[in-house]
Amino acid sequence: QVQLVESGGGLVQAGGSLRLSCAASARTASRYTLAWFRQAPGKERYFVSGVSWSGGSTAYADSVKGRFTISRDNAKNTVYLQMNSLKPEDTAVYYCAADKSFGVIGRFRNQYEYWGQGTQVTVSS
Repeated sequence: QVQLVESGGGLVQAGGSLRLSCAASARTASRYTLAWFRQAPGKERYFVSGVSWSGGSTAYADSVKGRFTISRDNAKNTVYLQMNSLKPEDTAVYYCAADKSFGVIGRFRNQYEYWGQGTQVTVSS
């Protein structure tokens, strides 16, 4: 069992930056694909970005490409999401997720076995 705890959310003005962190409870998480999803009020939960267990492969949703950067530190069992040039449409609850299978970075919720509780990101215009 892996527990994921997100932090770093908050309120920021459009054009600003935030850095989200997600700490995993188990060392085995260092071998998992880790990802960020987000869910705006009344909408589905969508893939934002993912990183392979080694950090050598990353993936991004088109809507955040060039603005967000995902990274991980396996020594700390932590994944980060650096969010720059934030827009009001980035407002959502951001969730960290872990996929224990080896393979390509999944972009669908059902490919991830473990989830954090989420952290709110609000971007004001």
